[in-house]
Amino acid sequence: MLLATKLERVFILKDKGQDIRLTDPEPRWSVEAVLNFYANTYPILTTAKISAPIIRDDRIEYKLESVMGTKG
Repeated sequence: MLLATKLERVFILKDKGQDIRLTDPEPRWSVEAVLNFYANTYPILTTAKISAPIIRDDRIEYKLESVMGTKG
């Protein structure tokens, strides 16, 4: 018998060389909505991009990467 479970989403922000794990404020929100929610606390997220999700340890991890200071 197969059992389906909903995986928890975790958002990882790399700031000053450290990984900051951000919990999912509302599972029904889109990833972009979560990014906008956390942009109030972490202004660097206003110019961030979202990487492809990675499934690790029964969680879906999204990396939020700032594009400030990069060329191209």
